[in-house]
Amino acid sequence: MHQLSDTQLVILSAALQRNDHCVLPLPERLKGGAAEKVVTSLIGKGLIEEVDANRGDPIWRETGFGHGVTLVLTALGVSALGAEPDEAPQAATVGKEAVCAPNSPEEIEIPPSGATGPHTGKSREGTKQALMIERLRTPEGASIPEIVSITGWKSHTVRGAIAGALKKKMGLTILSEKDESRGRIYRIA
Repeated sequence: MHQLSDTQLVILSAALQRNDHCVLPLPERLKGGAAEKVVTSLIGKGLIEEVDANRGDPIWRETGFGHGVTLVLTALGVSALGAEPDEAPQAATVGKEAVCAPNSPEEIEIPPSGATGPHTGKSREGTKQALMIERLRTPEGASIPEIVSITGWKSHTVRGAIAGALKKKMGLTILSEKDESRGRIYRIA
């Protein structure tokens, strides 16, 4: 099992949420040498890979002769997050080429820059993320083990989804409180 940092979990979890499992864009706060270090580590572990970018794909780096490469989640990366193999990248791949496209507006609604207050965030109905959000919107909230039981994800994937997809990407305000009988409980404000 790979030991993953919070940043790596956020990157992999965000890629898993995208239809094509494209790793880009990276979190806004991750730039320059830090981004290169994290990406190199994930490639070295076999969790993501570089593939030839097609026109319009986000570019990770230029290879020369006007060609670029992008980054996609591998099957090993999907497994490391505790997801099912059938959730492997849906990118149209031919050899080492993949198509990375941003999520459609029906999947994730991102708050406008400069927005204030909590964002209502949306995800596709019936997905594991939607189930997690539905549970977190209840007054009683949910603990990590409870979310694990409804999604089938591993606990580190749940934490990554809360920190990455829900808080950072969707702009949701997540409250956390200690409950004597259930442990730490999370809910959407």
